Amino acid sequence: MIPRSQAPQGSDQGRRMIDSLRGREVLVAGLGISGRACVEALVEVGARVCAVDSRPGQAEGLPPGVRVVTGEEPTALAEQAWERPPSLVVASPGWRPASPVLQLAAERGVPVWSEVELAWQVCSPQVRWLTLTGTNGKTTTVGMLEQMLTAHGWRAPAVGNVGRPIVTTVLQARAGGERLDALAVELSSFQLHYTHSVSPVASACLNVDADHLDWHGSLDAYAAAKARVFERTQAACVYNVADPRTRRMVEEADVIDGARAVGFTLGMPGPGQVGVVEDVLADRAFPPNRHTHAAELGTLADLRHLGGGAASATSIPGDPSIPDDADGLSIPPHVVANALAAAALARAAGVEPGDIAAGLRAYRPGAHRMQVVADVDGVRFIDDSKATNAHAASAALAAMEPGSTVWIAGGLAKGARFDDLVERHAGKLRAVVVIGVDPEPIVSALQRHAPDIPRLVVPAGDTEVMRQAVAAARAQARPGDAVLLAPACASMDQFESYAARGEAFTASVHSLVERS
Repeated sequence: MIPRSQAPQGSDQGRRMIDSLRGREVLVAGLGISGRACVEALVEVGARVCAVDSRPGQAEGLPPGVRVVTGEEPTALAEQAWERPPSLVVASPGWRPASPVLQLAAERGVPVWSEVELAWQVCSPQVRWLTLTGTNGKTTTVGMLEQMLTAHGWRAPAVGNVGRPIVTTVLQARAGGERLDALAVELSSFQLHYTHSVSPVASACLNVDADHLDWHGSLDAYAAAKARVFERTQAACVYNVADPRTRRMVEEADVIDGARAVGFTLGMPGPGQVGVVEDVLADRAFPPNRHTHAAELGTLADLRHLGGGAASATSIPGDPSIPDDADGLSIPPHVVANALAAAALARAAGVEPGDIAAGLRAYRPGAHRMQVVADVDGVRFIDDSKATNAHAASAALAAMEPGSTVWIAGGLAKGARFDDLVERHAGKLRAVVVIGVDPEPIVSALQRHAPDIPRLVVPAGDTEVMRQAVAAARAQARPGDAVLLAPACASMDQFESYAARGEAFTASVHSLVERS
């Protein structure tokens, strides 16, 4: 880590920057959830806002006086939006740096902020920011972290990429005079790309694997965006001992003097790490006697509700370094890793060990994460629609018994290839059903690495793609098998979201149940 001599001015300096925008032109690129939240915040501070979106009819619900520019032709859209040159551009996560609107900003030296950056600028400096990113596990980890902070007695909502815009949370708390002690902030690579001055108390990168290459252009560019999470960290940079890339990110990060590296591991922790000792989640990073002793943060029993439902039903094996708990329940390794990362962030903020365990017991996972939907004639149907990349799908397939999985895969590949994924887990498969408008990346990997596995491609134009996929998977499955929806791809080619895709899967499975 490269220490800075002192902490930055942070939000005090940001508020001066915000005040300077009063009466000046600000361009908001994109009118999704975060874009609309930014418009509201900028209008509140007195900026003259122009909002631009490729979709028509986006002016509804915006504050009076906001100029709205829409159009599908990117260059014309940019030219019209820049008729009044802005002092600042605030970009929504879906807008790539190569878009004409943002290219103009780069050419003319106009700063570009993310919604995260805007939220930091208007947030009270008394609010502790705990930030995390990673290819997979972010939402689970930030949910665990929220529960730990809540158990500690803080008002500390999970915000950011998890759903609710940060700037909305900040402004509503300020307007209502509500206490806001901390923020558990989930950050995507898109959000981090245009985030420049956030200085969190603690930060974490859970893992890095190929994803969103269509947006970033390369794995190195994607990883560089993820690495920004560690910049200006004040107390602790949390990295994954099993992922050397995350350790290098910490080593190269420009942090506040006094910040230190904290590793999380599924094995026995060394000094400066959190890990697992028998069935205990152990902290050797924060206790004053960490060189000789460990503090107990909880046990695997505190995670048993996350290893029951889908995990036990799909016989997810524990990592060799993770023993069964007292009742013989194996906890999925990625669940333990997420818990340790969340615990390290919370401990860096001053949360006591007892609150860590209480938070883990209180946490409940979101939908579409290895959920058993139903058992139909001895075949389990499992919804892991949240597996939107190869790294997440790999964790799901690793949970399955050899030769017993009918895998539903495919969608928007985002520039990724799947050879490693298929080669690693070919032995788990009985058959594969491929969906998506571009099945080639999945099909070609199957042809090379699992040529003997039966596969069926559902035509992209099928209006009931998921119903056809579920029916095809059921025809291939045998009693004792599992049909696993773990697409390894994004959903937006055929569904509104991964949630909509999971709901379509659930509805299709329930139709099978009714017919049975």
